Amino acid sequence: MKKYAVRYLKNMYYPVDVPKNIEVHCGDMALVKTEKGEEALKLICMNSEIVKIWDKNKHKPDALPFIRILGERDKEVLKEIKQLETEGFFKCKNLVEKHKLVMNLVQCRLTFDKKKITFYYTAPERVDFRELLKDLTQIFRHIRIDLRHIGVRDETSIMEGCGMCGREFCCCSFVKKFANINVKLAKDQGMPLTPGKISGTCGRLLCCLNYEYPNYLQAAKGLPPVGSSVMTPDGLGKVCALKFLNENPIQVKLEDGKINDYCKKDIEMVDADVNIEIVAPQNIVYDDDDSKDIDIKSLEDDKNSSTGNI
Repeated sequence: MKKYAVRYLKNMYYPVDVPKNIEVHCGDMALVKTEKGEEALKLICMNSEIVKIWDKNKHKPDALPFIRILGERDKEVLKEIKQLETEGFFKCKNLVEKHKLVMNLVQCRLTFDKKKITFYYTAPERVDFRELLKDLTQIFRHIRIDLRHIGVRDETSIMEGCGMCGREFCCCSFVKKFANINVKLAKDQGMPLTPGKISGTCGRLLCCLNYEYPNYLQAAKGLPPVGSSVMTPDGLGKVCALKFLNENPIQVKLEDGKINDYCKKDIEMVDADVNIEIVAPQNIVYDDDDSKDIDIKSLEDDKNSSTGNI
């Protein structure tokens, strides 16, 4: 028997308890009961191998109760809800401006049963939105109002889009939990220290800096550190740079001033004071007028990067 799931909070897949006597198909819009209320979500048919792995996982999310497949009337209601969400977003945005609150409204979500409306926003500091809430209760009567502070990474994950690689953002496709990222990752990988080159749409360091970092650490094992004296087939020299992705990753400056690249097996570290001056390798910094005044450290994660409060 086929099993189905839906993609819901934090881009996680949740199993759905579809009764055996109901015929459903992959891609059908179904009404399911969630912690926020009734939601219309697309059913996805799960691969049998994934089902086996999932069944063994003790930490999988609880199955969401199935209500019904959306009929024609339900689809009309869904269109109405999307329109109400758009209107609600701009009404709330106008009130934010009216009260001069330092917050950026990101998204408005209304449950299918119209019992709860959620406004997601980002803000650098804690916001006193008591007056805003009073005005919202006058507009959205008999609807529970939820104002949720999220981080800039959370914002990007729910807004979705494509990264510089041309693929869907990692945070809105497969990343479930944001890993801590710092500038050291970019430096160790020889990335250009320019905000436009190492930061994503969220304004924080690229998530993908974490992906290849273990490979760089593995590649660095057994390589002589920069500044160490080595014996090469061409004589004594000093290691002036390491290029982990090259076939010959060790760059050595020889006594005659020449700089050659060598493989690990072709050199040997020596305990000798070689009188050769080298310049420590610097990370490339491109001249980018749009980002030259941005502090690189500001791209690292902070308390406003992600809250997990989606």
